[in-house]
Amino acid sequence: MKYIGAHVSADKGVENTPMNAAAIGAKSFALFTRNPSRWKSKPLTESSIEAFRSNCAAMGYDPKVILPHDSYLINLGSADPEKLAKSREAFLDEMHRCAQLGLTMLNFHPGSHLGLIEPDKCLDLIAESINLALDEIPGVKAVIENTAGQGSNLGFEFSQIGRIIDGVSDKSRVGVCIDTCHTFAAGYDLSTQAGYDSTWNEFDEKIGRQYLSAVHLNDSKRELGSHVDRHAPLRQGHIDETFFHRMMNDDRFDGIPIILETPQPELWAEEIAWLYSLENDK
Repeated sequence: MKYIGAHVSADKGVENTPMNAAAIGAKSFALFTRNPSRWKSKPLTESSIEAFRSNCAAMGYDPKVILPHDSYLINLGSADPEKLAKSREAFLDEMHRCAQLGLTMLNFHPGSHLGLIEPDKCLDLIAESINLALDEIPGVKAVIENTAGQGSNLGFEFSQIGRIIDGVSDKSRVGVCIDTCHTFAAGYDLSTQAGYDSTWNEFDEKIGRQYLSAVHLNDSKRELGSHVDRHAPLRQGHIDETFFHRMMNDDRFDGIPIILETPQPELWAEEIAWLYSLENDK
């Protein structure tokens, strides 16, 4: 079964996100548990925590289909000791918030070398950062999101993600979120049958299918291999429509959150309905 949803607003409190998701016909959802553009945020209140848990249960959202996303400021591979410590502290807070809310995953961008450190050393620092967080917070899986390779961002090649996972001590608590826009922009051709097969064969070889934990489902405003992260509404970008047909009939994506981050929230209900119409339509 496919669990299609979107990254819904938590502006009026995390407790409102289940209702925001249900309103667009979502079977899964993503959220920020704190302001993604600040280093510090107020702690979650007991009333918000209890209301979130209650509303998730009332709306039928199991934690396995909810994908919180961490702050954009965090760089778990920073070569600057002060910035690395700050990032690790913020990441730990993000993990703690997930645990408080009864959530089982935290999605994050791996990190950037910023030209200050060798890429492999940066990848190893990211793995070390993950280990430190997992040692502190039980029950929450660290879910690495692949990137478009914009600037000095790492994680755009599946082999880079594989190296991070190799460095994580508890393999049962690390996973991967594949962003389709990022994947296409990084040079993996999802638009053709041959490219689709090649992409997932490489994923299985360099990372391992067992680590696939979530999907960010986006079209791409820019062309294949552009290394530019620009999301587009479904069927309005460079990823051929046939990709979405293939994905909706591929059982590797069953049972995990598939989250829209397309740039027009007013289209989410329509996009979700369209995706479900593709099932069993090969």
